Amino acid sequence: MDHFSEMSIFAAVADSHSLAAAARQLNQSAPTVTRAIAGLEQRLGVALLERSTRGVQLTAAGTRYLTDCKRILQEVQEAEASAAGRHATPAGVLNVSTPLLFGQDVLTPILLAYLDAYPAVHIRAHFLDRFPNLQEEGIDVALLMGELPDSSLIAVKVGSIQRVVCATPAYLKRFGVPAHPDDLHQHKLIVSTADSRSHEWQFQQTGESFAVPVTAALSTSTNTAALNACLLDAGLTRLMSYQVRDRVATGQLQLVLADFAPASLPVHVVYREGRRAAARVRSFVEFASQQLRQLTL
Repeated sequence: MDHFSEMSIFAAVADSHSLAAAARQLNQSAPTVTRAIAGLEQRLGVALLERSTRGVQLTAAGTRYLTDCKRILQEVQEAEASAAGRHATPAGVLNVSTPLLFGQDVLTPILLAYLDAYPAVHIRAHFLDRFPNLQEEGIDVALLMGELPDSSLIAVKVGSIQRVVCATPAYLKRFGVPAHPDDLHQHKLIVSTADSRSHEWQFQQTGESFAVPVTAALSTSTNTAALNACLLDAGLTRLMSYQVRDRVATGQLQLVLADFAPASLPVHVVYREGRRAAARVRSFVEFASQQLRQLTL
């Protein structure tokens, strides 16, 4: 059996968690599927699946291999579609990564509008408060905030956002409004490690940047948790402007230290293949970029 067939069978088994289910899906006999997996594991010299009476589960090596398999199989499908003249029509599954709150508050309406315009595309939205590895995680397009790591990725700048410090009016009435970033040590601080793993918050005055060490009364792994704690009068937190814009407008939150706001952060739509990208990738990048440039982030 050729490598491509083995990879296709392995991907089907991994997705269904069952040799028998994969055999039915592929219209193959169960012994054929079993031999294909056994031959693949023997050739690679590593176990890809753990078998039990409840089905099969991926090993650590199998999880890594599955990511590569899906990427290669998709690239083969794209090459065949291109050769057949179907590459210009947006269709298929599009994997989009976005920070959680940005995805919920800003990107979701854009995703829905895109699906209305391109009904042959199916979107899988990944809400991640971190920079994903597009290649390893099978992400087609990512919305990234901040300076980009050096890479071969194609990046389209669509705007900029500001880090802001805020609290509820009730908290500020009880503990006072900080007049200078140095006053932060007198306050309860809610720090999201998704925002930054640094123990400092950056500020700016008369064009000069400076950092203030922060000690968290509460440290969270997501911006959503930090925001929710802040809304419960738990302290000051630092988030992105788009994450608190609506709550500031309604008076639920109040911005502080605005005179010391740091430099804004760029927002990019990022993808991998450039001109070789599938039609669904290129069309989404163009569509989302146009929509995002019209918004006030």
